[in-house]
Amino acid sequence: MSPRVTFPHKVLPYLLVAPQLAITGVFFYWPASQAIYQSTLREDPFGLNSAFVGLDNFRRVLSDPNYVNSIQVTAIFTVATALLAMAVALFLAVMVDKVIRGRDFYRTLMIWPYAVAPAIAGMLWLFMFNPSMGTFAYMLRSAGVYWDPLLNGNQAMLLVIVAAAWKQISYNFLFFVAGLQAIPKTLVEAAAIDGAGETKRFWTIIFPLLAPTTFFLLVINTTYAFFDTFGIIHAVTGGGPGKSTETLVYKVYNDGFVNLILGDSAAQSVILMVIVIALTAIQFRYVEKKVHYG
Repeated sequence: MSPRVTFPHKVLPYLLVAPQLAITGVFFYWPASQAIYQSTLREDPFGLNSAFVGLDNFRRVLSDPNYVNSIQVTAIFTVATALLAMAVALFLAVMVDKVIRGRDFYRTLMIWPYAVAPAIAGMLWLFMFNPSMGTFAYMLRSAGVYWDPLLNGNQAMLLVIVAAAWKQISYNFLFFVAGLQAIPKTLVEAAAIDGAGETKRFWTIIFPLLAPTTFFLLVINTTYAFFDTFGIIHAVTGGGPGKSTETLVYKVYNDGFVNLILGDSAAQSVILMVIVIALTAIQFRYVEKKVHYG
């Protein structure tokens, strides 16, 4: 049995974790506590007067048809973005893993898009599919497809999903490549010798061994779709047309910073935080049971 490691100074462990605890407290717990407190108040736009209203803000928000619509939009957007980003990244990682010559070059090219800011990524896709000047929009019109995401809600949703997934593919690709490198090649070679085809080898050997990586990325992509896609939606559609792309985080922005309804916006941020925590807990409680760590 290896000897137990002990710190000679009892205060040293606390000093080592103090910076991280301070950052977490200042940038997470303190804003979260302020949001919870503000969600129980009704304030004027300038914050000069406030009155305690208890749970009235939550009741008004949950009974608002526009907020229910935002929940539906967020559910569709989150599921589609996470699945598309992970599926494409896994496919590309498997393809790149087969490349022998120039493998590092291809991997570098795949990682670069992750360095693009969300707003810039949104503008790139907006320019490409802009109905008046976009190259791909012109190609769609030439093929007889009516394309105008500025007026068509379904097309706007499709555009922001593709833009958000494209931004996250590089991140997923990096982890899938690392997961593929950790799989013993002898297992795949043994299955090939036994006569298993390429597709069968993937679903029976490679993908099950990637389960820990896939589960980790599922949690990360869910959180990404909820929060980090604000810049993309703001740049591409602004929540429109007709609130067809107004996700929960974008509605918090609209009500709090645009319409200056501070109490309702704070209540929405608390509800959003509870939803994300609950989804993460459900994923760890039920999905992780199906994950096997070798």
